[in-house]
Amino acid sequence: MAEFNAMDTAAFKGVWVFCEQREGQIQTISYQLLSEGRKLANDLGVELCGVVMGSELNEDYVKALGGYGADRVYNIDSPLLKDYTTDGYAKALCDLIMDKKPEIMLIGATNLGRDLGPRCAARLHTGLTADCTHLDVDVEKYKNFLRTTSNIDVDNTKFEENTNLKMTRPAFGGHLMATIICPRFRPQMSTVRPGVMQTQPFDEAGAAKVVVEKVTPALTAEDIHVQVLDIKKSAEKLVDLIGADVVVAVGRGISADPDKGIKLAEELAGVLGGVVGASRAVTDEGWLSADHQVGQTGKTVHPRIYVALGISGAIQHVAGMQDSENIIAINKNENAPIFDVATYGIVGDLYKVVPELIKEIKAAKA
Repeated sequence: MAEFNAMDTAAFKGVWVFCEQREGQIQTISYQLLSEGRKLANDLGVELCGVVMGSELNEDYVKALGGYGADRVYNIDSPLLKDYTTDGYAKALCDLIMDKKPEIMLIGATNLGRDLGPRCAARLHTGLTADCTHLDVDVEKYKNFLRTTSNIDVDNTKFEENTNLKMTRPAFGGHLMATIICPRFRPQMSTVRPGVMQTQPFDEAGAAKVVVEKVTPALTAEDIHVQVLDIKKSAEKLVDLIGADVVVAVGRGISADPDKGIKLAEELAGVLGGVVGASRAVTDEGWLSADHQVGQTGKTVHPRIYVALGISGAIQHVAGMQDSENIIAINKNENAPIFDVATYGIVGDLYKVVPELIKEIKAAKA
């Protein structure tokens, strides 16, 4: 293995994505990160590599990673990697990073990724920014991002010209967004929230030409201090905002009668075949649970239809839903910022408008 020095930044090159799999199935977050990694790799003019770990994974699944942007895939294969263990995965990934020296390492902010990322960063003596919602290496692209998501006077602010990874994440409970860099150590590591990055269309040509390298890790049973005896799954009823085709979200505008407002949202979502979302104000008040929250501190959604009921349109919320295909906003305040991103806007009392909408939709269906 080549000598590893995290401070020798010039020795590191390339963008890597940890491609998570469970029971042999590649997880959706892997495709999202590869799509985002492709943009970063293009800006840097370097190779994009996927890293997948497991035991005797389906070769078609591995090659399919090329269809989402990977130039190369390292398939770390060992019976000891069949089930996830912190010790086994961390050693296998760190050994490969120390040998190949990528400059950027992206990991999904899933339960698995949130365990693996910090352990690897500590072993590699580098930094890690958790729960990122935006990534940039190009300074001009980063400036454009700030122009639409912040109150910074970008044109009169001095920015250092470099290709350090600019990792943006919510901070102080989501009340502000912080951009973090890791200028002195490599790799630059980040965990990224599922659903934040958009997946590019699958490219058959990319899947056909991707280079797959099978890696046999220097891993023994003695390296793993936990033995997985059994895996039991428990079903928990959570709202699937990320995969929903229609989202009906409620905001502080339901404060006059939260129960009635939520009931109306549920009924509207029912006739549209969607699910109920919420702004941070609603989840902070405890009117809906946190798994309903849309925004920079919640989930990022891209539904076909997004209905905003009594949502003013704060920057943090808009960042989580502005890429919806059609946005319908209902708000009593005609100057509410939500109307700036809405496809259709209705100025009115949601308690009067929504029942009429439900009535008309039911009539149209009948």
